[in-house]
Amino acid sequence: MIAYCLAAVLLVVGVVSYVASAHQKPDELVRIMLQNSAGGVLFTHMNHASEDEYGIACTDCHHAWDEDPETSPGRCSECHEPEGEDPMKSSDAFHMLCQGCHEDGGSGPVECGECHVFQ
Repeated sequence: MIAYCLAAVLLVVGVVSYVASAHQKPDELVRIMLQNSAGGVLFTHMNHASEDEYGIACTDCHHAWDEDPETSPGRCSECHEPEGEDPMKSSDAFHMLCQGCHEDGGSGPVECGECHVFQ
């Protein structure tokens, strides 16, 4: 009987502890998965924006954003369509910006299979 009571108390303590320490959404994005037909690309905002890493400004990628803290920088797909008549469709924009920056900086992945790894 004592073992059952102890197990019940430990279960309640565990549930209360889990609920009390619920994780909050971070203020800044940590990473995002860019889905596409060639295999998803995991992009880490923290590495790219951190002064200790690449130190890239938000507007280097979010070029249409006015840096207003009250607005979101938006997704690439809000301006760049995946396919169609857009002169700079999203896949072209990603390749030019991401791959071009990695090639210019001499760091990071530049080959297809180094970015497009997640299905």
